[in-house]
Amino acid sequence: MLPSPLTIDVRRGAISSLGSVLADRRIATEGRIAVAVGPGQGAQIGADLDLPNCEVFRVEGGSVDVATELGKKLRSGAYEAVAGIGGGKTIDVTKFAASMAGIPMVAVATNLAHDGIASPTASLEHESGKGSYGVSMPIAVVIDVDYVQAAPQRLVRSGIGDVVSNLSAIADWELAGREQGEPVDGMAVTFARVAAAAVLHRPDSIESEEFLTVLAEALVLSGMAMSVAGSSRPASGACHEILHAITHLYPGVSNHGELAGVGALFAFYLRNRYRGEGEATMQDIRACLLRHELPVVPAEIGLDDDQFARAVVYAPETRPGRYTVLEHLALSEDEIRRSVGEYVKTVGR
Repeated sequence: MLPSPLTIDVRRGAISSLGSVLADRRIATEGRIAVAVGPGQGAQIGADLDLPNCEVFRVEGGSVDVATELGKKLRSGAYEAVAGIGGGKTIDVTKFAASMAGIPMVAVATNLAHDGIASPTASLEHESGKGSYGVSMPIAVVIDVDYVQAAPQRLVRSGIGDVVSNLSAIADWELAGREQGEPVDGMAVTFARVAAAAVLHRPDSIESEEFLTVLAEALVLSGMAMSVAGSSRPASGACHEILHAITHLYPGVSNHGELAGVGALFAFYLRNRYRGEGEATMQDIRACLLRHELPVVPAEIGLDDDQFARAVVYAPETRPGRYTVLEHLALSEDEIRRSVGEYVKTVGR
């Protein structure tokens, strides 16, 4: 059976359905529900909820310690289900805590910054940086377009970078299949590719309700692709190796979706430069990022060319055992620095 969410509700006023979703006896037979809320809109929504037998927990930060503490509270309170309301950190903390407590989780997203809304992974901070942890996929996803439009526009746009980076991840997975004999799940690839294609060529933008609905559905579909694959493979390749290297070496630089978009564009530049393939996709991704005012070169994410090159050199260490175009080309540090300089001249505005 396809491991998809029980309910996906993306529309204006979707939050109004949260009570009925949580009251679904397939989720909670007795209605003993916990709600984890993040700062900002999550706290606002939590305060407005009118749910009997519901206890609200505030989530501050996105660390393993915070998630573990919430998991202990959920387990000791004998809750039947938990709803995580807020941005990516809050949802990831709640997913981890729900898996720890062995209860179903409902994701209520207040922005569309990345594809972690419905994914089977949680990205959490720890004493040595940030790690990705396997968790159960949310049993329901609720995304209210009204709340998304109230979120900072930069966060909404960044989700575009994350979903189009699927194309780079797919290319890396297929490369690993050809060169390393790694099994490639066709259904997961299809889900991830359809998600990226839904956004890649659309002429409208985040000001459009129709575009936001498509973006939300694409991000959920990316999460489902990872669930089908049993790993982040269909949505994480060299693009995310570069992303994780940047966040490790230069904490606080840019955000997840913006870095994923730049990483994907650079990865396709390398494919075209050294393998003579993927130029059309590279140009499509570049056009999409520019159309949505997303960064395409290191300076636009707060790095100089040398810093970006250093991150590319370090990138393979972030996902040991994962085979991407970076591992395949195995470029020297000098070759990477030259490639970054040429990339900036080729794709810059």
